[in-house]
Amino acid sequence: MSLETIAVVGSSLAGLRAIEALRREGYGGRIVAIGEEPVMPYDRPPLSKQFLKGEWDAEKIALRHDVGDDEGIEWWLGRKAEALDAKAKRLTLDAGETLDFDGLVIATGARARAFPGAPDLDGCFLLRNLADAEALRTALDDASRVAVIGAGFIGMEVAATCRERGLEVSVVEFLETPLVRGLGTKLGEYVAGVFRGHGVDLRCGVGVEGFLGDGRVSGLALADGSQIEADVVVVGIGVTPNTEWLEGSGLEIDNGVVCDETCAAAQDIVAAGDVARWLDPRSGVHTRVEHWTNAVEQSVHAAKRLLHGPEAGPFVHVPYVWSDQFELRIQIAGEVRDGDEMEVGLGSLEEGRCLVAFGREGKLTGAVGIKRARQLNEFRDLIGEDTSWDDAVAKLRGD
Repeated sequence: MSLETIAVVGSSLAGLRAIEALRREGYGGRIVAIGEEPVMPYDRPPLSKQFLKGEWDAEKIALRHDVGDDEGIEWWLGRKAEALDAKAKRLTLDAGETLDFDGLVIATGARARAFPGAPDLDGCFLLRNLADAEALRTALDDASRVAVIGAGFIGMEVAATCRERGLEVSVVEFLETPLVRGLGTKLGEYVAGVFRGHGVDLRCGVGVEGFLGDGRVSGLALADGSQIEADVVVVGIGVTPNTEWLEGSGLEIDNGVVCDETCAAAQDIVAAGDVARWLDPRSGVHTRVEHWTNAVEQSVHAAKRLLHGPEAGPFVHVPYVWSDQFELRIQIAGEVRDGDEMEVGLGSLEEGRCLVAFGREGKLTGAVGIKRARQLNEFRDLIGEDTSWDDAVAKLRGD
């Protein structure tokens, strides 16, 4: 059966790259791109950095500027998919309209997780989309003190940006070090030192007991009995995949859209990006990756799978993510866990320029580069080649 109409639900990075890949692969049929946001696709990483600083505007982060019908691509923006019947191959949209399709790409991404039990106070923000960033940037214009809940990548990037804007910044993290899930404890402590050196009040190993304020936030009450004053509070405690609309669809939903190793969720239905939980052939377990690079690479593979079937083969991916925080340019490949073997080379942490390799069970499993972009990319390749730990250390040392 030919794919006369392909629907792409989700018009962010993964959805856009899937559309572009469909065209590159020779698909000339109708593509309907459905996006809940009323704007064309844009790049999200700058939202917490250049955009929040006021250095870039919405035009600068746009990934595509054309609207309307473009070579058979219909952009249905400001429209939300409410339901899917996978067997009938039919989508239902928020206004009750239905769309029959022959192929479907699910790229609905994820949303920022709200703080449990948080009151409805002015001055409290999540940061996930352009509207969030615009509202937060406006609020920062009149603020002097900012509190950030969560010391993951988004939280630390927002904290660094706010500090660079000249604001007083506090960060509260329940875990003992920032970025521990991405960098491990030792590198997390190194980053903590950099932030404190820039005047950030970083409080780790303590939880948030409650929000202060009446109508508008005035601060946070912490579990250790202390309080933090703040005009603005930003919550950065992770994301939740957007799958509620798929309940009852016939697809398997479990912390994302469950896919096989080729990114297929059902006949003529694929998923990509933050919402996809695919069978990773490298680890043998279902995995969901919330990084920009995965969204790009997985969406391209998903488009090929939709057009060419199982012959597209498995999607093989070594995770890669980067983060800019003050003078730090941190790049991470593979997976870092506390307890991994660790080797620092090509510089040192004290210099602020080095490559750190991580190993487990005799293999290279992760690498972190600080101002070592080229070498980090080389080690990403080595991770994908199942390089032994000894060989990785030898390369790092120049042996």
